[in-house]
Amino acid sequence: MQTRTLGKTGPAVSALGLGGMSMSGAYGAADRAESIATVHAALDAGVTLIDTGDFYGMGHNELLLAEALRGRDRDGYQLSVKFGMLSGPGPVFGGMDGRPEAVKNFLAYSLTRLGTDHIDIYRPARLDPDVPVEETVGAVKEMIDAGYVRHVGLSEVDAATIRRAHAVHPVSDLQIEYSLISRAVEADVLPTLRELGIGLTAYGVLGRGLISGHWTPDRAAAPGDSRGRSPRFSDGNVEHNLALVDALRRVAEAKGCTVAQLVIAWVAARGEDIVPLVGARTRERLDEALPAMDLNLTADDLAEIEKAVPLGAARGDRYPPAFMSGLGVGN
Repeated sequence: MQTRTLGKTGPAVSALGLGGMSMSGAYGAADRAESIATVHAALDAGVTLIDTGDFYGMGHNELLLAEALRGRDRDGYQLSVKFGMLSGPGPVFGGMDGRPEAVKNFLAYSLTRLGTDHIDIYRPARLDPDVPVEETVGAVKEMIDAGYVRHVGLSEVDAATIRRAHAVHPVSDLQIEYSLISRAVEADVLPTLRELGIGLTAYGVLGRGLISGHWTPDRAAAPGDSRGRSPRFSDGNVEHNLALVDALRRVAEAKGCTVAQLVIAWVAARGEDIVPLVGARTRERLDEALPAMDLNLTADDLAEIEKAVPLGAARGDRYPPAFMSGLGVGN
């Protein structure tokens, strides 16, 4: 497994990271034993960056990872944890809490659930509109000084917020959706990251499965699968978006790879400062993703990919309307 360094101040991590959200009900039921086996397989393959959120399954994902990571060398992997997103039973989204006292409270729970004495990268999941980002990052800095956190990360914020946060404490990386069908980051955010020496961890590289090559127009989202509420998977939009995947499939076949491998490799090829995250919840999907990091995309390949999926070609927002307002950038 290749490695990449997250910005000027962040850790060296595997060039491909594993996201845990899909193992905790975000896309419907997941098999616990298979999820744990997938984490083990990822670690054995050299994947060291494990991403989670304290709100994934309301703590379920952190407890799952604690079980999967038990007995592993703590210096052999990095934990990236998002915090601050509030919910109620149901679950019902309740906004964000970035108050310093809340940051420390969230961290205490995460350390306990994960069974660790430190978090490698700790980041607010979204910007709290009622709390200056300087205060939120300042609280994380205090936890770094106390030894409970190693690095400050950010998630889904705009360029101005990145600058403000970075002035309080060096930011290792921004986690944000970035894929062939979600490229808003390229306009202002990515240039700002590169100016400041901040890395990017890209989630949604497969468009939540939409551009993985495995979704079909007649497939219905399972009970509890958040894609059932996603505009890009809605009737009318999904057919248009899957036509883009058909065009990608022809490029992938000519390259001798799968569609999923092609689109992961495309994100990785956008720069050595970018680390794609894959939300594999089975060993089968992980096994498909891993070879993408060895896929060399030539200038001709990249041109063909751009022709298949031009900038802005996808139809539908990447989140339902209620969630779009909390994002630093759009589609």
